[in-house]
Amino acid sequence: MKRITAIAAAGILTTGVGVALSPHAFAAAGCRADYTVTNQWAGGFQANIQLTNLGDPVSNWTLAFDFVDPAQKITQGWNANFSQSGSHITATSYSWNGNLGSNASVSIGFLGSWSGINPPGYHLLLNGTACTGSTPPPTTAPPSTPPPTTAPPSTPPPTSAPPSTPPPNNGAAPALHVSGNRLVTASGATYRLLGVNRSGGEFSCIQGYGMWNGPMDQASITAMRSWKVRTVRVPLNEECWLGTADVPAGGTTGAAYQTEVKNYVNLLIANGITPIVEMHWNYGQYGGQGAGCSDVKATCQKPMPDAQYAPQFWTGVANAFKGNDAVVFDLFNEPYPDAAANWDSTAGWKCFRDGGACTGIGYQVAGFQSLVNAVRATGATNVVMVGGLSWSNKLDQWLQYRPTDPKNNLMAFAHVYNFNACVDTACWDREWAPVAAQVPLVLSEIGENDCAHGFIDQVMAWADAHGVSYLGWTWNNWDCSSGPSLITDYNGTPTAFGQGLKNHLATVSN
Repeated sequence: MKRITAIAAAGILTTGVGVALSPHAFAAAGCRADYTVTNQWAGGFQANIQLTNLGDPVSNWTLAFDFVDPAQKITQGWNANFSQSGSHITATSYSWNGNLGSNASVSIGFLGSWSGINPPGYHLLLNGTACTGSTPPPTTAPPSTPPPTTAPPSTPPPTSAPPSTPPPNNGAAPALHVSGNRLVTASGATYRLLGVNRSGGEFSCIQGYGMWNGPMDQASITAMRSWKVRTVRVPLNEECWLGTADVPAGGTTGAAYQTEVKNYVNLLIANGITPIVEMHWNYGQYGGQGAGCSDVKATCQKPMPDAQYAPQFWTGVANAFKGNDAVVFDLFNEPYPDAAANWDSTAGWKCFRDGGACTGIGYQVAGFQSLVNAVRATGATNVVMVGGLSWSNKLDQWLQYRPTDPKNNLMAFAHVYNFNACVDTACWDREWAPVAAQVPLVLSEIGENDCAHGFIDQVMAWADAHGVSYLGWTWNNWDCSSGPSLITDYNGTPTAFGQGLKNHLATVSN
């Protein structure tokens, strides 16, 4: 957010059951369906079914199976339309995943509840036919006209991780790592980042007001936990962390600033809350499109990290928290090099990855590849988050231009407010879902400027359906009419906007 003014035990159960796909005309049948319980805890579980077509192309599939125990229930599914009648389950394809080419696969899954026993589903049927796990010979002649050889769409539909509620976590925040398109704990349990931002560390120091904005103590964290907050993003100021001469008298800086950050991060972890440490404001003079200020100092949102201080900042932060993989690193708040380049998207994405002398930006830029390199050079293995263009609202070429991570521990983030460009499900399906299908995605700032929650309700519903994480902006007691603020006091009394997030967290977090 641009702020211009001061202000379980996881047992793995697998059954390799073959299921025959009912083909379209002249297609040979054959497929395999593997039902896997990927995570299980008291009263709940998460399951995945991997379908692989072993025959000719098929379309419009329906998968049916049965639970062994009547108490087994599906509570929420993804990548198929699920329905349940007694112990019988039916899952039908969507329009975007109904076509399966030869040897193509689709993954569907669900959250469920259970009591007593929780064996895998059985008697899997696809389009009414049980599978042998092999491809029988065709019984009709092949079509005289071969099927189209048109290449598949470059942006595949999502096969994202589930909108799961993490198993209960009553201790310290867990160490996290990336597994495919999921963020997981050491046991392999899917873990979504659900919570809030806590603004203050990015602006108070550089404006000469000390360190934070409001209390950062146990009582304030206890209030967050009453909302079932499990993640807090902590925006930081580059120059305050490094202790440059630009920090005015009265602003906390250097070693004192670093100590404050470490103490707050450790307090969050002790309360079972995942901390995201993030570089929000940085050095570098910029006065082009979207500029928040003309000051060379770190007093507003700049279009990209600077090469002068940003690698130094991330070397210091990574050294401070390496060895503690409960801490997540967010490399930079809201890049907008595309705006600086007069909305040249290609120039923006190249600047995003490679840095250097970027069009429209008067300082040398640190591209995100260089910042990932700086973090990994310290030996830190923490999860690293990287956003997109247009103030992190645009992810259309993120997969093409994402930096390389030798630890394969990279996740994507986006920001969305009702005044951004990408603000509806059509855009999210087009730009965000393909990213969420390949790496974990968090909407690390969500909000609206009308002190209501109708917009974020839509955002959270979409995110839940795609296994995407989200964080409300912001846990500060500001006037809700001047910007998205969640609370009226640090006891956790919600604003009308905050009430929407609080109500939703109560249903999906713990």
